Amino acid sequence: MGDMQNKVAMIDVNSIAFDADGLIPAIVQDFFTGEVLTLAYMNRESLEISLREQHTCFFSRSRQMLWRKGETSGNTQRIISIEADCDHDALLVRVVPNGPACHTGAKTCFNEMVYHPEIKSVAAIVERDFSLETLYALICERKLKMPEGSYTTYLFEKGDDKILKKVGEESAEVIIAAKNSSNSELVYEISDLVYHVMVLMSQKNIATSAILSELERRHAGN
Repeated sequence: MGDMQNKVAMIDVNSIAFDADGLIPAIVQDFFTGEVLTLAYMNRESLEISLREQHTCFFSRSRQMLWRKGETSGNTQRIISIEADCDHDALLVRVVPNGPACHTGAKTCFNEMVYHPEIKSVAAIVERDFSLETLYALICERKLKMPEGSYTTYLFEKGDDKILKKVGEESAEVIIAAKNSSNSELVYEISDLVYHVMVLMSQKNIATSAILSELERRHAGN
């Protein structure tokens, strides 16, 4: 990670091709998941602040002023790297987010599917490109749409008490499986536990990036 952080210091502000208004678009991406969080703009001053403080600072075109991400909400973005494109007229900013990126409270500002010829739902994405991140996205979609016949929908309908009960039950099952010295049984029970913990995370609006950030903080302290 140290090599990635060095990229922040390697940016030559004088090489950046700001537009006629003195701005450059900055695509902000989650360092761990690769998910695009937002598209914002920087001017020379906000870029220099971002480089110096290693947290995102942007220029608001509507308010015509600088704004440090998370200044009032606490949803800051720690910069891991900043890279310019081939023409130096756009930036890719990789960050570790502390909370949602969008002012609506969503993890990312990109939440509405406009068009895709193949993918009709998150479920299709999971089927084609399964990961813990896409599984969590599917769970969140279930919470939003509450489709009938879904076990995940059933858990959200029952609420906190049912979800917490299942987390407790699955934790006990993991312990029993571990004591039985059966790896196949242990994998099965851990999978159940991970799924139910993700349901709990979605219920409480906790992003996976928040867990990764906390683990990273602990790692840095050790």
